[in-house]
Amino acid sequence: MHPPKDFVRIINKKRYSVATSTLIAHDAYWDGHNFERSGRNEFLYRTPNGNYFTVNLTCWQGERDTLTPVSQDEAVELFESNLPEHEVSYAEAFPGVTVKDA
Repeated sequence: MHPPKDFVRIINKKRYSVATSTLIAHDAYWDGHNFERSGRNEFLYRTPNGNYFTVNLTCWQGERDTLTPVSQDEAVELFESNLPEHEVSYAEAFPGVTVKDA
């Protein structure tokens, strides 16, 4: 399950478009039974202007697919924890964010 390319929302006078944004990370992986995590998947995108948003898709009747803007800090947290499938490197996903040795 992947968001349709024509998935677009305008939020706070900003247009968020799957078609023009870069998919950074998601949780749609094969676990031996399906690609959906409890009937839902989350996808993290970065717009050409450097804004981040998530698309949440659902298989459940009565629920709607959503698009939600997130801050860079929220995007980093999702990338590092909840979304294990990375489509780009950390440096590509978060230009200018410095990673320090532990």
